[in-house]
Formats: sequence, structure tokens, C-alpha cells
Amino acid sequence: MKTITFLLLLISLVYVSHASPATIRLVKIHGSINPATVVYLARNIQESAQSKEELILVEMDTPGGLDSSMREIVKNIFASQVPIVVYIAPSGSRAASAGAIIALAADFCVMAPGTAIGAAHPVSLGGKPDAVMQAKIQNDMLAYVEGIAVKRGRNAEIMRQMVSKSLSLSAEKALAEKTIDFLANDRTELIRKLNGKIVSRPSGSHPLDLSGAKINLHEMTTREMILAVIGDPNIAYLLMMLGFMGLFFELSTPGVILPGVIGAISLILAFFAFQTLPVNYAGVLLILLALILFIAEIKIVSHGMLTVGGVLAMILGSLLLFDSPEPYLKVSLSLILTTVILVTGFAVFVIRKAVDVHRNKPFSGKEGLIGEKGYADSEIKPEGKVQIRGEFWDAWSDTPISRGEKITVVSVEGLKVKVEKERAI
Repeated sequence: MKTITFLLLLISLVYVSHASPATIRLVKIHGSINPATVVYLARNIQESAQSKEELILVEMDTPGGLDSSMREIVKNIFASQVPIVVYIAPSGSRAASAGAIIALAADFCVMAPGTAIGAAHPVSLGGKPDAVMQAKIQNDMLAYVEGIAVKRGRNAEIMRQMVSKSLSLSAEKALAEKTIDFLANDRTELIRKLNGKIVSRPSGSHPLDLSGAKINLHEMTTREMILAVIGDPNIAYLLMMLGFMGLFFELSTPGVILPGVIGAISLILAFFAFQTLPVNYAGVLLILLALILFIAEIKIVSHGMLTVGGVLAMILGSLLLFDSPEPYLKVSLSLILTTVILVTGFAVFVIRKAVDVHRNKPFSGKEGLIGEKGYADSEIKPEGKVQIRGEFWDAWSDTPISRGEKITVVSVEGLKVKVEKERAI
């Protein structure tokens, strides 16, 4: 009896284990391909392998991104123990440039109707290279995508044209040219069509079992989101301007400390972001020149000419800052104009306050005592005691002053003040 019970229990455990649905890890790439994307995908690929999940589903909508990030992601895809499908969705999405190569490197590349893929011509960052270097870059990319096409059994000629001629295909055209695996209107149809597909790994081939599969979305961590945010050209630009303004405020009003600390942190974050962006350092130098001109306005009487020069340098520097033909790697023109107006207004306000402070009569030290009024605490013939601001000072005068008479400080020598009788108005 015990033997029969044990066998029934064993059979039930095997059945439950077999019946448990597969787990699909869903990750989303919406936006440019950058180092944050690399970290995000690499983490999910590693965690998926540790959890022994059946599939990684990458939903993509991207205009492209960095070549270095793209190559790192492709290496991670090829090394993944878990099969990866890139799904270009929803309708209206695209996988352009680096995104197209990543999508085609996956085990399965699927598109929703109304999406597009392609335009993978390499674009150089930080200035246009000469013809020889451009040819080397393009030939390297052609060989790279051809290798991907052979590994994944895709149309190598079409992929070469995506690089050499910036060819872009609709979902239907891509399927007809045998560049992608199939079309799917939604995730349900995608999972249904993937079920039973054969995937190959170094350990062998096996069919996907996605019956009743459960999809779990994995968002970016806080760290990954911060990396993604500061990698945006608009955010990097704002961080740089905030950094320069913090330093400007600290230099024009020494001792405040907090603006300088915030400025230094902002600049460090901005220059970290610049590692992943096509920065033209002539633009950075022009913006730095604007900062110097604003500071010089405080020290030199230029009747506003240095401020005007600073504004022009800031506008030109902002326009030249990011050198790329790709819109997603440029700063918004409206953001530039708004920032320049705000920064200029802030600089003018600080300059005006600093100039007013320089013009005001000192309130401390020897200079601060001259012209101050008080009264004689004793007779002054020619020396005596006076009270100024509630303080008692040794004093002398060229003319006798009676006790209690109002006096005015004329000069200060050491710890003694020279006074005279307050003149009647």
C-alpha cells in the first residue's frame, strides 16, 4: 500500500512539474541605444539564465544609437543561454540603425504590421571622417552584418543594403525578403507562433514550449534609469549649464558654497554623459567663454558689452555642442533658447547685485566706521571717549567737543578714531 501511495505521489509531482507554465521575461527598449541599454539587457539576460526561463522577449522601438553599445548587446545576445526574440512593436514603431542590427541578431526577429526596420548606415560621431576612414567604417559594418545574417539564416544582401544604402523596409517587405521570421499583431499571436519553434544552442537544439506561458515585465532599475536619463542630450546639456551657473555664482559670490557643490556635481554628471554623445568641444569652450565674460562683467566696467558677448558665445556654443546629423543626438532648439534666456537673466541679476555690493559703503572694518555717527561719552580736549554703534572708542578731535554732543567719524587710525561735531543740516 505504501509503495502504491509513493508511486502516485511521484506521478503527481512529475505531472505538476510538467504542467507548470513556461516563464517569458519581457524587457522594453524604447529610445536610443546607449550604455544604459547595454547594462539593462545584460542584467536581464544573466538573471533569465539563472531563473531558467524559457524565453526573453525584447519589445523594441528605437531610432538607433551608439555603435559600441550595439556591438556589446549583440555579443550578449549571441552568448545568451536563453533564446531571445526581438519584437518590433506596437504598430508605428521602428528598429532603425543600431536597433535594426540588434533585432536581426536575435534568435527570432518579429515585427508588428505597420512597423519598419533598417537605415543602418554607420554615422560617425564628433566630426565627419575623411573618405578613406569612412570607407573603412562602412566596410567593417558590412562584414559585421553579413556575419550576423549567416549566423541567423537571414537575407545577407538586404542587410548589406541596410548599411550601404540606408535601406529601410516595412514589416511586410521585410518578411517577403526573408529578413525577419514572421509578423505578429500582438503578444498573444507572437507567443502562439513561437510555440514549437526550434532553437539552437551549443548544448543542442530543442523546441520552445510556450503553452500557457506567463509573461513577466522587468523594468529598468533606478541606477539604469539614471544612466539612461543623463545620456539624453537635452539632460546632459541642462546638467552642463547648471554646472557652469553654479560655478559662476560661487565665483561671483564667494563663500556661499552650496551653488559651487551643486555645480561641480552637475558638471561631473554632464561630462560622464558626454562619453556617449557626439560632443563638439568647440561648443563647450564657447560656453565656458560665456561664463568667463559674465564674471569679467563684474570686475570690468564695459557698459554691458561683455554680457552681450557672453550671450552670443553661449548661443553659438549651445548650437555647436553636439555634432551629429541624427535628431535624437541633438539638443532641442526650443530648449537651447529657453535655457539661454534663463541663464542670461540669472547672470544679469547676479552681476547687478555684485555691482551694487561693490558700490555700497562698507559696513565693517575701518572703512565701515568712516561717516558713522555717535556721541561723545566724555569731553574731547583733544582726546576722549565716544560711543559708536553701541561700542566705546578712544577718539580725538581738532576742536573741543563737550560730553553728550553728537559726533561723526572722520578717519580711523589703529584703535582710535578722529571725530568732529555733527554738522547741522
